[in-house]
Amino acid sequence: MEILVLAEHRRGELREISLEMLSKAKEIADKTSGEITAVLLGQGVKDFADTLANYANKVLLIEDPKLENFNAEAYQKVLSALIKERNPAMVMIGHTAFGMDLAPALAVELDLPLATDCMDLEIDGDSVFAIRQVYSGKVNVKVSFSGAKKCMVTMRASACQIAEDMKLGGAIETVDSPLTEDIDYKIFSGYEEAAAGEVDITQADILVGVGRGIGDPDNIPMIEELAEAIGGVVSCSRPVVDKKWLPKDRQVGTSGKTVKPKLYLAVGISGAFQHLAGMNGSDLIVAINKDPKAPIFAAAQYGIVADLFKVVPALKDKINELKGA
Repeated sequence: MEILVLAEHRRGELREISLEMLSKAKEIADKTSGEITAVLLGQGVKDFADTLANYANKVLLIEDPKLENFNAEAYQKVLSALIKERNPAMVMIGHTAFGMDLAPALAVELDLPLATDCMDLEIDGDSVFAIRQVYSGKVNVKVSFSGAKKCMVTMRASACQIAEDMKLGGAIETVDSPLTEDIDYKIFSGYEEAAAGEVDITQADILVGVGRGIGDPDNIPMIEELAEAIGGVVSCSRPVVDKKWLPKDRQVGTSGKTVKPKLYLAVGISGAFQHLAGMNGSDLIVAINKDPKAPIFAAAQYGIVADLFKVVPALKDKINELKGA
């Protein structure tokens, strides 16, 4: 059983989703006696291949000036040819802006069953099952592929942990690009920078998440001061966005972003399952809530049952005191 994983890179950086998928592929390969093949498309990306070799039994490197920047049409032509030749049992692609543009058309061309936005994959006997959410994240379902021998999945970013000890030492094989002509009906024109002041909460090591318990938008600066003190970024639950207290790009949860920081400090967040699904991969979760029965405490390693308006200022002052010392 071969598992083909498409590595994703952007603006000179290998995306973490690539290593997350390869780590999950290793779990599946161990249970099926399978092998992992990473596919790397681009131009001047050999260094990425060296990194991927630790996480795969083989790295297929295809370099072509036409692949320097992502273009779903070009990627589809290359991957289609590769998949037809190798006939892998599973193809894994990130559920990112790139993957959502690429995977559906590729699956249709190859007549492969496709499960999108998967949170996990499971093996039961000889069958692969995808775990994904339906009804706006209210229900997790275990999806089968109706006995299909081959399938394709897109994996949600930050849903899988990156294995720290993978040293597979896979061979790097250079493959000739099948592209013979430029694709002029769909071109890459450039990246649009985020507006000044916006942040990518998915890349933050420390997040201070705020929920409806903050009570009033005038109290947001208090949370921002705490985040600044600990070197973090402010995020929030959906009610805060619905009330327009913080922008949508700060929302954590099934209808927001999935995050995996080293520290997630949840302030005034009750812990609805939609929110927990977006942050339960955090290395350390600390919760502050006056309700001892709040679901957030079931996910947290440390909890403070108290009034956040007393705890947050005291915590900020103590952190600043320690930093000064």
